[in-house]
Amino acid sequence: MSTLGGSLSMLANPAIIKFILNGVLFTIIISVISVFFSVIIGTVLALMRNYCDKKKLLPIKMFSVTYIEMFRNTPLLFWIFICVVFCPCPKFIDQAMFGLSSVNNKLMFKAAVALILYTSGVIAEIVRGGLNSVAKGQIEAGRSQGFNMVQIMWLIVLPQCFKAIIPTLLSQIITTIKDSSFLANVAVIELMARTKQILSAANRYNGLNSINVSDVFVLFGMAAAIYFIINFTISMTVRKLQGKRKVNYGKVRNNNFQTVRSDG
Repeated sequence: MSTLGGSLSMLANPAIIKFILNGVLFTIIISVISVFFSVIIGTVLALMRNYCDKKKLLPIKMFSVTYIEMFRNTPLLFWIFICVVFCPCPKFIDQAMFGLSSVNNKLMFKAAVALILYTSGVIAEIVRGGLNSVAKGQIEAGRSQGFNMVQIMWLIVLPQCFKAIIPTLLSQIITTIKDSSFLANVAVIELMARTKQILSAANRYNGLNSINVSDVFVLFGMAAAIYFIINFTISMTVRKLQGKRKVNYGKVRNNNFQTVRSDG
């Protein structure tokens, strides 16, 4: 058997495929949780930085500025190691579940916290750019209608903001999914960590009793293909949704225009 044939034979092993698919599942779970909380925290930080200009609120603004700049200008891997060492873990996480040991669950929780802290700082600046694109007259118009600041942000400003930042936010979401591979450095059981584990034991599965260069290319090539499929699918889905929205908006405008012409 050739070395390449032995390496490719590992991809036909049901046990390896199941092991890898479990890693894909944990990668998706960690990424979804990280993106969800990062968008919420990042949005709050962006609002704090943009609108807390009154003297009483300046400490809040300074906190948001410090947080954003600190996490945005330092490496993710640094915060992963910091959180793994110092971040406390809730008791309900510190137990065996989801087919993982309590140690792996603790590591996954701490690594996810690091990913959330880092990503929220980046998303905060993305959201702030969207907030700055909304005309100030929108806020004044909301006040003239009797809305308070929370209602203005929730009903008027944030919808326009997120519509403007969809492409940039999508790019950051894809980056977050790819950045989850850094968690393999602390033995978190996601896709990249499981790929490394299989590689370390490749001599048991490739029928050659040795680990070869072809094993590296095959296994990491498979991992790269999986990351590409996940991110490309997300990108295409969002683009299709945007395209349908533009088509529907165009139909509504044309119908309104024809109605006005017929009335005239």
